[in-house]
Parts: sequence; structure tokens; C-alpha cells
Amino acid sequence: MSQEIAECDEASAFGLEYLDALYGYALVLTRNRTEAEDLVQETYVRALQARERLRNDSNIKGWFFAIMRNLWLNQLRKRKSNPALVEVDGQEGGADYLPANDRSSHEILIGKEDARQVQIAIGQLSTEFREVIMLRELEELSYQQIASILDCPIGTVMSRLGRARAKLRTLLAPTWGKPVDSGKAARS
Repeated sequence: MSQEIAECDEASAFGLEYLDALYGYALVLTRNRTEAEDLVQETYVRALQARERLRNDSNIKGWFFAIMRNLWLNQLRKRKSNPALVEVDGQEGGADYLPANDRSSHEILIGKEDARQVQIAIGQLSTEFREVIMLRELEELSYQQIASILDCPIGTVMSRLGRARAKLRTLLAPTWGKPVDSGKAARS
């Protein structure tokens, strides 16, 4: 009986440590909190259903992200065949960035403003650039893991990441008052 309880506890905790990261990625993909929550939930349900097929040496975090991306792509394909709905109120912003507790109130305020500016700039990028920035910079996945999730070569990941960073520098330069290196901006 105690072994059954332990197995039940292990099954219910499977992948919970990735939920916040998945939610952040879902926000990047959907740009809508409600849709992001639904996407995370569907991802988790699918992962639990397919858990038995997972190999012992699998990268579980990458596997969750791949499931989410495939679900999102399927939803996009389905939307293209369905009539489009227009949202009147606009979409909600990205995930909130929580400041560290050891900073002064001024540093916290500046940090929140900087994070907001970065979120706005990331939101202006195309989906392919938003995804690669999110997976690399926020989730700290390796190029190989990102290539696996996006189902593309590592070189493509590196190229997209470089172009996304260049576009972000260009978008953020006026806000932060820093000049953009014209050579870098010309390549973006």
C-alpha cells in the first residue's frame, strides 16, 4: 500500500518544477494570459498521458517545451481553418518579473521599468525571434535543446538568436539612451 502512495505522489509531482517556465513560454507564444494558462494545462495533461513512453535518459524539460510548441502549432493550424475572432479589449502583457528582495525601492522601480521595456520590445519581435529569446535567455536551454524543441538545425537557432538580440538592441536603444552599433543594426 505504501508503494502505491509513493507512486501516486511521484506521478502527481511529475514536471511541476517546469510549470512556471512553461507558462512563460506559453505567454510568448500566445500573448494572452488565458490562452497561455490553457496551453500549459493541455501540455501538462498530454505529458502525463505520454509519460510512460518517455525514455530514462530524456531531457524532460525540453520534452515539455516540445509538447507545448507542437500543441501551439496545431492550434494555429486549426485557427487558420476557422473564422477569426477579434478581441476588443486587447491582450494582456507578458509574465511579471519579480525583483530580488535585497534591492532598494529605487533599484526595484528601475528594475521593473527595465523589465517592462524588455517585455515590450520582445513583444514586438516576430514569433520565431520571441521563442528563441525566451528559450535561451529566460529558460537557459542549450542550443541543442532549442533546436530539438523548434525542430530546426542548431545553426538556425544561433542565427535567429543573433538576429533577435540585434533587433532587441535596436528596439531598446532609444529607451535606454544607448547608441546602436551601426554594423550590428545593419545585419539585423
